[in-house]
Amino acid sequence: MRLTEGVKQLLIINILMFIGSYLVPISYEYLAMYYFENPKFQIWQPFTYMFMHGGIMHLLFNMFALYSFGTAIEMFFGTKKLYLLVLLSGLGAALMQMGVSYYSVSTGVDQLVNAGFSKNEIYNLLASGRYYPAWESILSSSDLSAMIKGYAVSTVGISGGVYGLLVAFAYLFPNTELMMMFIPVPIKAKFFVPGILLIDLIGGMTGGFSFFGGGTGVAHFAHIGGAITGFLLVKYWKENQFKQNRWDL
Repeated sequence: MRLTEGVKQLLIINILMFIGSYLVPISYEYLAMYYFENPKFQIWQPFTYMFMHGGIMHLLFNMFALYSFGTAIEMFFGTKKLYLLVLLSGLGAALMQMGVSYYSVSTGVDQLVNAGFSKNEIYNLLASGRYYPAWESILSSSDLSAMIKGYAVSTVGISGGVYGLLVAFAYLFPNTELMMMFIPVPIKAKFFVPGILLIDLIGGMTGGFSFFGGGTGVAHFAHIGGAITGFLLVKYWKENQFKQNRWDL
């Protein structure tokens, strides 16, 4: 399949941003997305985080998926809707990630406050990347880890937008057979994509594997947020595609 113009532009932007982030490492401090109560959070980060990546394999997986599915979507809907689908799915992923982080942080903080710790003290420690060993006797290891990561760890990558494309592809071309890396058997898109989402759902609950992104340290629920947003958007576009051509009698 030929490389379409919109996909090409997105590939170029992501690759240039990846190179730039290595030349100027401090750019991650400003362009990656932090939890909204973290002092490092900036209003533009839910947009810019999409074009930052954590490593070469992270970038290659996302660019491969962007080419594989974005080209077909652009040929079906056009360049403008491709951009809109990627950006809104990325924003949907950001909102989902923020929501999960808020739950993890607020749940942990509430338990610590009930145990007698000051809320300001807790947030000050989290902002500095530290915590009291006494917290380990109040929170389970998984809750403590989720609270610290939710508050302090940034999110990067266009995976949310890619998942929007993935779901859009399966919705538009459900019987297209896909044969991806590590899976030598052709699988129809209508089975393949729900399988990937199920893997992410399990990974989000257990901290395990993700198809696009490796193992631990992956924002699984952000992927699901991007997929939900992409599905709702492409479903609306498809159902209203020919409305302007109808006659009311």
